Amino acid sequence: MDEQAVVDYLLNHPDFFQHHLELLEKMHIPHPSGNAISLISKQLEVFRLKHKEQESQLAALIDIARDNDAAFNRMHELTLAMLEARDLEDVVANLAEVLKECFLTDFVAIKIIKECPESPVSNLFVAAHDAGLKYFADELIQNKPRCGRPSFPQACFLFGDAAPDVRSAAIIPMVFTEMEGLLAIGSRDEGRFHYSMGSLFLTQMSEVVGTRLIALLADKA
Repeated sequence: MDEQAVVDYLLNHPDFFQHHLELLEKMHIPHPSGNAISLISKQLEVFRLKHKEQESQLAALIDIARDNDAAFNRMHELTLAMLEARDLEDVVANLAEVLKECFLTDFVAIKIIKECPESPVSNLFVAAHDAGLKYFADELIQNKPRCGRPSFPQACFLFGDAAPDVRSAAIIPMVFTEMEGLLAIGSRDEGRFHYSMGSLFLTQMSEVVGTRLIALLADKA
């Protein structure tokens, strides 16, 4: 098709661009006014800018939806892992497995603030007067998760010999009427748990884990 055929077609179909407005975004049409910008040209420029903004907003919404789906699936796996736990040993084992596979963490620690010297799970229970709890006074009082690099005393209390390898962590208090404790997840990656991370998801995690622990402790009592 030569240029004249295109010209003839457009002349015979003057409403062509009304049905194909998207083409105007990709076309550059000169105006006889020279350097002056016509109203139509300005409107077209605004239209293109708005279209790009809408595309960016749509892409952002798609990314948010994708992240929300991933978070929902991870929480679903965590909930199933807790429901499948028949005793405290299962809670610790299942939690470590699901956090490693679904949340890409390297270290997991649970501390229940209660004396239980007969517990078969090593280092699960800690007495209320334990000196190490002073390093978590703010988290327990405020009942809010905290992310970032833990202090070395915090890392030692939670992760023991692995403390030097913990570059970032989420320290999540579990403060309920029936139980108090700490849930911590750590990583060798310094940027994995950043201080600016939101706390809603971590709070939901503490509720899922804490609820299962409370139920199992009640059965054991």
